Amino acid sequence: MGGNLWKHRDFKRLWLSDTVSLFGNQFTNLALPLLAILTFHVDPFELGLLPTLAFLPYPTLGLFVGVWTDRFRKHKIMIACNLGRMLALGSIPLSFFFGTLSLIQLYLVALANGILSVWFDVAYQSYLPVLVAREDLVEGNQKLQISASGAQVAGPGVAGIVYQFVGWAVTIAADAFGYLVSFLSLLSIKKQEQKNAPSEGVKPNFFREMKEGINIVFDNPVLKRIAGSTATSNFGSNIWGAVFLLFALPLLNNSSAAVGLVGSIGAVGFVLGVLLSRKFTAKLGVGITLAVATGSGFIALVNPLAQYGYPFFVLSVVAFIGGVFLPMYNINAVSLRQAITPDRLQGRMNATTRTIVWGTLPLGSFVGGILGGAIGVVNTIYLGAFVSGLAVLWILIGPVRKIKTQPTSPEEGAVGIKSGEGKQ
Repeated sequence: MGGNLWKHRDFKRLWLSDTVSLFGNQFTNLALPLLAILTFHVDPFELGLLPTLAFLPYPTLGLFVGVWTDRFRKHKIMIACNLGRMLALGSIPLSFFFGTLSLIQLYLVALANGILSVWFDVAYQSYLPVLVAREDLVEGNQKLQISASGAQVAGPGVAGIVYQFVGWAVTIAADAFGYLVSFLSLLSIKKQEQKNAPSEGVKPNFFREMKEGINIVFDNPVLKRIAGSTATSNFGSNIWGAVFLLFALPLLNNSSAAVGLVGSIGAVGFVLGVLLSRKFTAKLGVGITLAVATGSGFIALVNPLAQYGYPFFVLSVVAFIGGVFLPMYNINAVSLRQAITPDRLQGRMNATTRTIVWGTLPLGSFVGGILGGAIGVVNTIYLGAFVSGLAVLWILIGPVRKIKTQPTSPEEGAVGIKSGEGKQ
C-alpha cells in the first residue's frame, strides 16, 4: 500500500475519479439485468442482448478510437466520456418518472454507454504512462485495482439492498451521480498533456496509423499472446455469465440482495488478490503468475453444483476464488503491456488489444444467450467455464511464461521479448 504515488497529486485525482465511477458501475451492472428480468420478464436471448450491445462497440470502433486517442489529448477524451455516460444513464430514471421506459431504451442506453466506454477505456489505459513514471506503473495499476476491488466488495451488496428496498430508479441514478463526481475529479488534474505530433516529413494518414497499432500487437509475441489469452477467457466467461442470473436467482429465492452479497463475497477475494499480487508475482514471476491466474477460470465449472444444495455457499466460494486471481492477472498483464509500448503508440496498442479482448465479450454473451435456450442454462455454464479455463494455453505456449519481472522501458522489454525471456 506504500509507494511514490501517494505524493502524486494528479494521480490521486485520477484514482478518485476511477473509484467513484467504479462504485456507481456496480449499481448499474446489477440493476440493468435485474430490471430486464423482473420487470420486462426477458428470456435468455433477450437478456444476453444487454451485454452484447454494451460490448459491441469494442470490436467495431476500437481500432478507429485508438488512432484518434493518440492524436488528441487523452485527458479531455476521458472528461467528455464521463459526462456522456452520466447523461445516458440519467435518462433511465427520467423515463421512469414520465412513464415511458421500455426494454428498447435499456438496449439503447447499454449501447451508448458501451460506445463512450470504448473511448474512455482506451484513453484511460493510455493516460497512466503519461501521468506517472514507468517505474511507478505497477504501483499505479495496483492502486487502481484496489479501487476496483473496493467497489466490488461494497458495490454489489449495497446495490442489491438499494434495489430491494428503494427500487432500480434510485440504483441507476446513483451511477449517474458517480459519473458526475468522476467528471469533476478529472477536471481538477493539472498536468499539461502534450498532443502527439506527427513524425517529421510524414503526413498524417489515418489507416497507416491504424495499421501501425495493429502491427505492434500482432508482431510482438508477448502482446499477441496476452491478447489471445484475455480474449479467450472473456469469451468463455461471458458465455456462462450471460445466463448466470437465470441460474442463480431461482436458487437464491429471487433475492437481489442475495445475488449482490455473492458478488461482494467474490470481491473480498478480489481485495485479497490485489494485496497479495506483488508478493505472489515476486515469488513465481510475471509469466507463471499470469498462467495460474488465467487458469483459475476453470473454477466456474463448480457453479452448477449449487443446484444440488447450499447454493449461496457454492456460488460464494466460486466467486471468492475467482476474485482472488482476477486482479493478479489484470495488474501484471496491463502493466506489462504499458511498459513495453512506446508512449506515442499507447492509444493504438490499447485500442487494438481492447478490440481483441473485449471484442469477444459481445460474441460470448450472444452465444451464451442462444445456447441457454438451446442446450439449457446449466450446460451453457459448463461449456463457458471450460472455454474460459483454456485461455491458460496462450500463456504456457510461448515466451510469456518465461518473463520473471516487469520491464522498466520499451527498450528493455524489446530485448527480453526478442530473446524469448524476460528480465532475470
